[in-house]
Order: sequence, then structure tokens, then C-alpha cells
Amino acid sequence: MCVLKASRDFWDDRSEDVVEAAEEEIAAAFEALATALTSRWGGPEAVDLRPYLENEIPAPEPISELCQLSGEMFVWYPGAGRWVALAVGQADSEFPILLLAAVGERSLL
Repeated sequence: MCVLKASRDFWDDRSEDVVEAAEEEIAAAFEALATALTSRWGGPEAVDLRPYLENEIPAPEPISELCQLSGEMFVWYPGAGRWVALAVGQADSEFPILLLAAVGERSLL
């Protein structure tokens, strides 16, 4: 898993306009990358990460780390038994909003 883009943190200013601008910036980056991945590998599958966080399903890495930051990831299957995912997450309201990418083995989903 890696962070592709991060907003500023919100320790000093959590005003609505500052947070909204950061959300829009990360959303635009997500959309641009999702469009590129979709053109290459077809439409993504939305995967709900909450069952992993709630321990309904055992969470191997990188899903274990992703579910701590995001409630959903979008997954593409490029072949060779692998998946590629994008997610937007945030550890807590003071922390940066993150655009995350992860790669894993298909057997983990």
C-alpha cells in the first residue's frame, strides 16, 4: 500500500471551506487515476471494507491497513492473480485526507 496524494492536515484549521477544498482535490486525483485504470482494465469492483474492520472477515495486509483508513476501495483485476485498488481515507478529522493505492493477491478478496 502507498499514499499517492495527501492533503494538508487539519490541526490548525478544520473549517468547512478548507476541508471541502482538500476533499475536492483528492477526489479529482482519484477520478483521474480511476479513469486511467478503467480504460486499461475495465470497470472497478467496489469492495466494502467495514466487515474487515468489524472483524467479520479476517483482514490480511494490505486490507487490514486500508480498512483502518477507508470504508470502501475500488478494485481492478489486471490479471496474473493480482488486484489493484484505490481508496480515499483519513485516520481522523485532524489528519490529511489520503489517496491510497494497494496491490494484493486475488485470493485475499
